[in-house]
Amino acid sequence: MINVTDLRKGFEGMEAVNGVTVHIKKGSIYGLLGSNGAGKTTLLKMLAGIYKPSSGDIQILGQPVFENEDIKKRMIFLADSLYFYPNTTIQQAASFYQSVYPSWNEGRYQTLKQVFQIDVTKKIHRLSKGMQRQVAFWLTLSTMPEILILDEPLDGLDAVMRQKIKNLLIQDVAEREMTILISSHNLREVEDLCDNVGIMHEGKIIIEKDLDDLKSDVHKIQVAFKQGIPAEFLQHVPVLYKEERGSVLLYIVRGKESEIHDHVQEHQPAIFDLLPLTLEEIFIYEMRDVGYEIENIIV
Repeated sequence: MINVTDLRKGFEGMEAVNGVTVHIKKGSIYGLLGSNGAGKTTLLKMLAGIYKPSSGDIQILGQPVFENEDIKKRMIFLADSLYFYPNTTIQQAASFYQSVYPSWNEGRYQTLKQVFQIDVTKKIHRLSKGMQRQVAFWLTLSTMPEILILDEPLDGLDAVMRQKIKNLLIQDVAEREMTILISSHNLREVEDLCDNVGIMHEGKIIIEKDLDDLKSDVHKIQVAFKQGIPAEFLQHVPVLYKEERGSVLLYIVRGKESEIHDHVQEHQPAIFDLLPLTLEEIFIYEMRDVGYEIENIIV
């Protein structure tokens, strides 16, 4: 569906995206995570055909996306900063979308009116930030896109509306195999939605995995020993983080759960807990492992 190979984009001597390779399957929800300034928005804008890459290749539905009108009619990029023409009402914006996107579905538009319940004669620029975001989703989902690229999509929405929109997105993926690429700093929402995750740092993808595989590969260990730490304890296990809390040691480690469990039990600990991590915790420790400065983390 979306194939990106060795993609690069520079601005005035700074390489914002540096050799990114990504593959996103049809009907999947891909979460793009990363530190501030990692290059996520630049990557999304290249995938949407807004920026032309400095080098590398983007293939969407088997075609290049830049200046490709056919592909752009089948996808929508919903940016972090929304823009609507001044003094445009919701109905006027809907008419504009209908003229641009051949896949516009008037029945879906009318159905979603019951979900969002905003007067279509209202001028969009006079609505609150959260209501403007609702209008953007209302219009976007009415075009029935094959590919949806979202940059901080749920920002400004209340908890009820966030859940409604997440349900609508999941429904479209399940029923139409719509493909979604979502970038967000709200990792708990990404965890709810995504089945695949890529983590960017300094313009590069440092990790790309199925979400379940990622979560099963990083673990939190709480352990204590009666006679001090054994000399070979965790010597051959990749440790992302270590902290001492009195007599209890806390480790964040990579590896298979069964292998880590067996290794720790060999040393006969007095206390031993092997705990799952949230996506947010995994992100924090993976970023720390590549040198992103993190201090005083509470887990």
